[in-house]
Amino acid sequence: MTDTPSASDAEALPRQAAPLWGAALIKDEVTRLPDAPGVYRMIGEADEVLYVGKAKSLKKRVVQYAQGRFHTNRIANMVDATRAMEFITTRTEADALLLEINLIKQLKPRFNVLLRDDKSFPEIVIRRDHDAPQLRKHRGAHTIKGDYFGPFASAWAVNRTLNTLQKAFLLRSCSDSVYDSRDRPCMLYQIKRCAAPCTGLIGKDDYQALVDQAEAFLRGKSRAVMATMAKAMEEAAEDLEFERAARLRDRIRALSAVAQETQINPETVEEADVVALHVEGGQACVQVFFFRAGQNWGNRAYFPRITGAADESEEEGVTEEQRIITAFLGQFYDDKPIPRLILANVQPAESELLSEAFALKSGRKVEIAVPKRGEKADLVQHALTNAREALGRKMAEGSAQTKLLAGVAEAFKLDAPPERIEVYDNSHIQGTNAVGGMIVAGPEGFMKGQYRKFNIKSTELTPGDDYGMMKEVLRRRFARLVKEEEEGDDANRPDLVLVDGGQGQLDAAIEIMADLGVDDIAVVGVAKGPDRDAGLERFFIPGQTPFMLEPKSPVLYYLQRLRDEAHRFAIGAHRTRRSMDLKKNPLDEIEGVGPGRKKALLHAFGSAKGVGRASVEDLVKVDGVSQALAERIFGFFRKG
Repeated sequence: MTDTPSASDAEALPRQAAPLWGAALIKDEVTRLPDAPGVYRMIGEADEVLYVGKAKSLKKRVVQYAQGRFHTNRIANMVDATRAMEFITTRTEADALLLEINLIKQLKPRFNVLLRDDKSFPEIVIRRDHDAPQLRKHRGAHTIKGDYFGPFASAWAVNRTLNTLQKAFLLRSCSDSVYDSRDRPCMLYQIKRCAAPCTGLIGKDDYQALVDQAEAFLRGKSRAVMATMAKAMEEAAEDLEFERAARLRDRIRALSAVAQETQINPETVEEADVVALHVEGGQACVQVFFFRAGQNWGNRAYFPRITGAADESEEEGVTEEQRIITAFLGQFYDDKPIPRLILANVQPAESELLSEAFALKSGRKVEIAVPKRGEKADLVQHALTNAREALGRKMAEGSAQTKLLAGVAEAFKLDAPPERIEVYDNSHIQGTNAVGGMIVAGPEGFMKGQYRKFNIKSTELTPGDDYGMMKEVLRRRFARLVKEEEEGDDANRPDLVLVDGGQGQLDAAIEIMADLGVDDIAVVGVAKGPDRDAGLERFFIPGQTPFMLEPKSPVLYYLQRLRDEAHRFAIGAHRTRRSMDLKKNPLDEIEGVGPGRKKALLHAFGSAKGVGRASVEDLVKVDGVSQALAERIFGFFRKG
C-alpha cells in the first residue's frame, strides 16, 4: 500500500516575494514554472491559503488564471485576492492529486469544496495476537494484528452486528487482563454469549472453528455458514442431543436477524460504497451507503461546504456536480478504507485519474462507476432519494435556526444574529475533580468538533469556588484566542458568550475578558429559576436590569437547549475524570514501578493494600524488585 504523498516527498519550488498581485502576479510566476505535474497554492493578503489545486502541467494550468477568462465570478475574486503562490512538483499526476487532497484537508482553503464531517468509522476486528482471538469494535489505524471488517456507518450499526455475532459465534469480547484473571465463566457464558475459552470449557480447536465461522460470515459467506449450522443441528436432533440442537437453532436465528434488520441486501454487490450527490439552493448533500459481505452496513449523510468554492477541473465542460463529487471522493477516502467498487450518480471529473490515485493508495484496482440499469442503479437511486430528503430536512432546520438566532440577537440587543455562540458551565462534587465545559453552537446547530473541556488546575482555589473556576476556564480559553488572533486566525472568535449563573458569574467573566482585551464580545449570564424550574430563567447583561423571556418563547427554549447541552457536556467530562481517579492504583505513583513490576506485585500480594502490608524482605522476593525498590515501596506506604 502506498502512503499519500506529502510536501516533503516532492520538490518544493521557491516562493517568489513580489509587489505584484492578482493576474499580474500569476503571469509573472508562470515564467518560472516547469512543464511538470504538481500542486499549487494561492495565498491571500493575510498569508492565508485561498485555494489548493493540482495540475498535470503546472505551467499550462496556472497560465489559465493569468489570461483573465474565468468560468465564474468566484474564480475571478480568488485570482484578484491572490498575493503570492507556492508550488510543489510531483512525480506523477496521481501523486499530485493525492497531495492536493491531503493539503485541502489540512489547510481548509475557503475557495475549495470542503468535507466538514471527517470522523473515522468504526470497524469490527478479530484479533489474531492471542491464542483465543477476541471479537471487538475498533476505530483508527490498524495497529492490532487481526482481520478487520468495515466500515460501519455508525456505532449503533457496529454494536448491533457485534451483538449478533456474539450470539451466533460465542467469541470472547473481554480484554486480555480480564481473560487471564478468570477462574470461572462470566455472565456472558451463562446467557449463551460466549464459549468461555478462558476456563477451558471449550477446546482450542473447537474455539478456532467458531472464529473461522465468524470470519467466513463477515467475508460474505453467510449462506454457507448457516447451511453448515443447519446440517449440524439436524445431526444433533437425530442423535437426540436436543440441547445442542437448540443452541444451534438459536445461533442460526441470530444470523438470520442480520439479513432482516438491514434494509437492503443486494444480490449482485459484494463490496461497494454507493455515493449519491444532490445539490439545491447553494447547498449539497452526499449520502454514502456501505455494502460489505453482501450486506448493508449502514449509511451516513455529509454536507460539504460549497458556498464560495471555486474548484475547477482541467477538463472542459465539467459541471458543478462533477467538481463537487470529485472533491468529496478525494477527501472522503483520504483516511478511510477504499472499496473495490464505488457506485455514484454523478461521473466525477477526471474519473480515470481518481481511480488511478485510489489504486495507488490502496494497492489494488478501484473502479468508479455510474450504473444506468439493474440492481446497482436501484441502489444509487435509493441513495439519491435519501440525499434529497436529508438536504430538504437540513434546509428546513437551517431556516428555523436562522429565525432563532435572529431572536437571540433581538433579545440580547446584538448588532447581528450570532454566528458562533459559546456556552460555559462547571461541574464538580464539593470542589473535587472540577471540570469546566465549553460547547459551541451556530447557524448549523451544535458544533461538537469545537467542544472543549478544561480540567481545573489551580491549587489556590477554595473547593467549590464556582467564580474562581469560571475565571480560570475563561482566562485559558480567551488567552488562547488572543494568541490565535495574533497569528492571523480569527475564525474561532465568538459573537456571544453565555455563562451558567447570575450576576456573580457574569462579573467574573467580564473581569477576565476585560483583562485580556476581548471585552467587545457580548456576555450574558443565564441564571436558573426558583427551584431550578425551566422557563423561569433570568438573564443578566452588563448595564441592564435582569429580565426574563416569555415562558413559551421559541428563543427561550433554544437558550435552554444550549444551557442543558453545556451542563450535559460538563457533567460527562467530570464523571470521566472522577472515574479515572477511582481507577488509579497507588503503585502507579511509585518511581520504578512500571506495568511489569506492578503486575508481579499484584500477583504476589493480591492488591495494593496487600503490597502496602508487605515487609521489605517479602517485597524483595518478587521478581524484578531490587532491595532499593523494595525499600522505596515500603517507605511509600508508610510515609504518613
